[in-house]
Amino acid sequence: MSGRLRILVTGFGPFPGAPFNPTMPLVKRLTALRRPAFDDVALSSHIFDVTYAAVDRELPELIAKHRPQALLMFGLAGRTGYLRIESRARNAVTTRFPDAGRQHARKGSIEGDADARMFGPHTDKLLRAALATGIDARASRDAGSYLCNYLSWRAIEAVNGDNDLCLAQFVHVPPLAHDGTAAPGKSSITLEALVDAGEAMLMELVKLTRQASRA
Repeated sequence: MSGRLRILVTGFGPFPGAPFNPTMPLVKRLTALRRPAFDDVALSSHIFDVTYAAVDRELPELIAKHRPQALLMFGLAGRTGYLRIESRARNAVTTRFPDAGRQHARKGSIEGDADARMFGPHTDKLLRAALATGIDARASRDAGSYLCNYLSWRAIEAVNGDNDLCLAQFVHVPPLAHDGTAAPGKSSITLEALVDAGEAMLMELVKLTRQASRA
């Protein structure tokens, strides 16, 4: 493999019920990191609007523009007090709740009666990397049925497409207070803890992507 390794890190903006999305400052902090391990890594970032149309339009555009070899995606799980490393995307989409553009999904599945799509064995390695920082992180098989799951589905689909993308991973984070401290009554995790865990996962993803690119 020649040239710099290319990794795209994404988050989401606010949505109904969540006027503050901690993935926005998290993505900003992660892509501003300066570490020797990232000297030959091109980190790019993007914040999606919480709409199905934005994901469908912008994900292909981002892949075409940045040609990432790995995609690390973050989303907010407002009712979860720990870090969730998602192992799969479900073929499900809610028809009950609109997206941030007030659009409802027309059906309850993303693609006919297709099975769930797996991220891959690298998920366990990213989980171990996060746990090594001391954060409460757990594996998850249910990414929900809203935009986080939808983006996960489209990202796994893109890994199997005609592009440079080798690996993708989605991570759900707990809510935070606006100042980056833990959300009272919801979680003991702070923004600093999320950045530490995110950095560890990013470093592991760099290593795994190099191996996948050479294979």
